Amino acid sequence: MSRIRPFRPGDEPALADICLKTADAGADATGLLDDDDLWAEIFVLPYAARHPEFAFVVEADDGRVIGYIVGAPDSAAFEDWFATEWWPRFADRWPKPQGDPLPVSASRQDGIVRYAYARRGGSQPFGDEYPAHLHIDLLPETQGQGLGRRLIETLEDALRDAGVRGLHLVASEENTGAVAFYPRVGFEPLPSPEGTRVFATRL
Repeated sequence: MSRIRPFRPGDEPALADICLKTADAGADATGLLDDDDLWAEIFVLPYAARHPEFAFVVEADDGRVIGYIVGAPDSAAFEDWFATEWWPRFADRWPKPQGDPLPVSASRQDGIVRYAYARRGGSQPFGDEYPAHLHIDLLPETQGQGLGRRLIETLEDALRDAGVRGLHLVASEENTGAVAFYPRVGFEPLPSPEGTRVFATRL
């Protein structure tokens, strides 16, 4: 039976693979970008590096990691760290796309890279009330076992023990499964930017 355990060093390749295989609104994003590695370097690996104490994985009977949840207890501080320490390491590999706004011919990768360069602390109006945020991804084989709920409860307990008072997440509007899931586990919808759905819960 699958079990939840804390993240440990060495899990990074599995986290990156899961992120890639769920990045397209819950579906496999392999080959959608020029560089598949981009997804994980933005959406999961920085969290495991900065806050391993708020990273948990689902481990299958055979030892494979098949799902994860990662969190940042202080989103503003995390975003500033991402902007000043994490992302600059990739400036040569993924330079900032030119043009403001991006031209119509810009690729999906250009848009994601632009997002990474734009990340800054304090940019989210709900950050004060719900300072923590999360990313969660599960491979299809984990569905129907209640693992998503258990992962969220595990992270919420860790954040609550650390004195964090609120938690939010941002999902793609196209990810209909996620949009339906979060209210079932205690998250309430917040006013959201176009194309996204923001959910939050008090701890």
